[in-house]
Amino acid sequence: LEDACGRAGNARAEIEYALSRRADAPVLLEAWRAGRIPQRVVHNDAKISNILFDRDTGEGLCVVDLDTVMPGLALYDFGDMVRTMTSPAAEDEADPAEAGVSLSLFEALAGGYLAEMGPLLVPEERALLVTSGRLITLEIGVRFLTDHLSGDTYFRTDRPGQNLARCRAQFAHHRSLVRSTPELETLVEKA
Repeated sequence: LEDACGRAGNARAEIEYALSRRADAPVLLEAWRAGRIPQRVVHNDAKISNILFDRDTGEGLCVVDLDTVMPGLALYDFGDMVRTMTSPAAEDEADPAEAGVSLSLFEALAGGYLAEMGPLLVPEERALLVTSGRLITLEIGVRFLTDHLSGDTYFRTDRPGQNLARCRAQFAHHRSLVRSTPELETLVEKA
């Protein structure tokens, strides 16, 4: 592969990490192709910033940014919520040590999600909830890395190296999700 922008040198650790996790990538699609999980209508950008809230009551009014709605896997939406809602660090946190999963935030997310969606999910979807959080976090980290290496052509940046910082924060969050998998699975079971 060419390093057209000359940025691979400062991202070697991230490139190696992405390559080391390559086997994780097809897990959800393999489950769908095998008929273990169904295709559904999903948002594909499920995060708190895509909910419109009432300014006075804080009550959720509606979901916005509907241009991404299409057939997909419910696990994509849950995974993106894990990615965006369970780390107290900002998505582009400059210090990756600040990124990682908060068990209390994950517990609240899983509890709320399963209170509403639990009856609709097939057992395999429920079994893959934690996996989906790890996978989507890894995937977005790889997308940030790819954009950094490509010269920041997709994700808007406000400062040099922002996409690499985003990648590093996502990979730190991913590592935390991997380490915390047993605890996260217990929280899903209890929800």
